[in-house]
Amino acid sequence: MPACENASRIRLMGFDVDGVMTDGSLYFTPNGEELKVFSSLDGHGLKMLQSAGIEVAIISGRSSRALELRAANLGIRELHMGVEDKRACLDALLARRNIPASEAGYMGDDVVDLPILRACGFSATPSDGHEFVRRHVGYVASKPGGRGAVREVCDYLLAAQGRLEAMLSAYLA
Repeated sequence: MPACENASRIRLMGFDVDGVMTDGSLYFTPNGEELKVFSSLDGHGLKMLQSAGIEVAIISGRSSRALELRAANLGIRELHMGVEDKRACLDALLARRNIPASEAGYMGDDVVDLPILRACGFSATPSDGHEFVRRHVGYVASKPGGRGAVREVCDYLLAAQGRLEAMLSAYLA
C-alpha cells in the first residue's frame, strides 16, 4: 500500500529523538548534564499535528531533562524515555487508546527502530537515517534529523489527510 494512503489514516504519530528530533549529536556539560538542540520548525509541525487531532508520542531509548522540557513545551503528554523495547511501548499505548497499529506511525533513524517502524501503518526516517532503515520505511524525508525532517513528515501527514492547505491558509488571513 502506498505510504500516502497509509498516511491518510494515521491517528497517532510517534517519534524517536536522537537523530530524528535532533541531529543525533550528544552534548554533555563538564558536570554531565546532557544538552539537545531542537528545531522550532519541527516543533510547530508537531503542534499542527496535535491541533488536527493526531496524537503525538515520543518513544526514545534515552532519557534527558532537556527532552522532558521540550515535550512539556509542546504539550506532548505521551513521553516515554529510556525505553528498551519501543514496539512493546507502542503496542501498550495503542491498546490503551484502542487504536490499531495500521492507524499509527513512527519516525526513527537507526536499525534499533526497525521493529517499531515495521509494526506501524506509516513509517518514516530522515534523509540521514541509516541506509538500511531508509530501505525499509514508507517515507524518507528530504531533510536530515533535527533540521526539518519532523516538520516535513508532519506536513506530509496533514496533506495526506487533506488538512494542510486549510491550516496553512489560516496564517494568510
